[in-house]
Amino acid sequence: MPSTPDPVLEPVLRREDRDGIATLTLNRPAQMNLLTTGMLAALQDSFDSIRKNKDIRVVILAAAGKGFCAGHDLKEIRELREQPKIAKLFAQCSDMMMSIQNLPQPVIAKVQGAAAAAGCQLVAQCDLAVAVDTAKFVTSGVTWGFFCSTPGVAIGRNLQRKHAMEMLLTGEPVGAQRAMEWGLVNRVVPVDALDNEVLSLAKVIASKPPATVAAGKRAFYQQMDMDLPRAYALASEVISSSFAHAEGKEGMAAFIEKRPPDWTKG
Repeated sequence: MPSTPDPVLEPVLRREDRDGIATLTLNRPAQMNLLTTGMLAALQDSFDSIRKNKDIRVVILAAAGKGFCAGHDLKEIRELREQPKIAKLFAQCSDMMMSIQNLPQPVIAKVQGAAAAAGCQLVAQCDLAVAVDTAKFVTSGVTWGFFCSTPGVAIGRNLQRKHAMEMLLTGEPVGAQRAMEWGLVNRVVPVDALDNEVLSLAKVIASKPPATVAAGKRAFYQQMDMDLPRAYALASEVISSSFAHAEGKEGMAAFIEKRPPDWTKG
């Protein structure tokens, strides 16, 4: 009988390069591909490597399992306890997110399941996104005592303000069709069409002149988001403060313990 792969020994991020397309796959399905310190580091290393690789024309960001990404690991954040340590984690995340925009190669999010909080941010930060029709997108931090301010940077640059604020203020999930209508994703397809749809889009882009694509991508973001680093610095400060606050601590405890939060604590 073949042995079952040990998930601990599996890399947190898989990479496959083929025909000028690099596919990065978040590979912690049992943990909903949480953006732990290790996952953030693996993504950063991959983006740094791809940036220097002129043979790569397009990047596909995919995920293993049922969910795309559930955001940050609240257990990890709770262990950090102090705001400076939490702020360091969010600075690491913000740097990784900005690396996506700073890549000369376009990045396509391949969304096969739910994308929550920083996972939703990850989808928004990619240049393009294709999602299955059953995917859900949610910025639920406000429900648990920590406003999704860093996801709001990327989401606010994709959606109209009132749509972005509805997601951030309610913490309610948005279906794939509405996410497309609001501008969070480009295309919505049935699950059995996702692979072909993403690969087809990637091949079209990979066929274009790479220097032109790189220059066009860079210029587009320069004129749209001149204050992105300052926005992320501010948002990181806000979100790290909320995690260190009594409400954030209670919200994390309630989330982890699978119970409603008690806002009278602290």
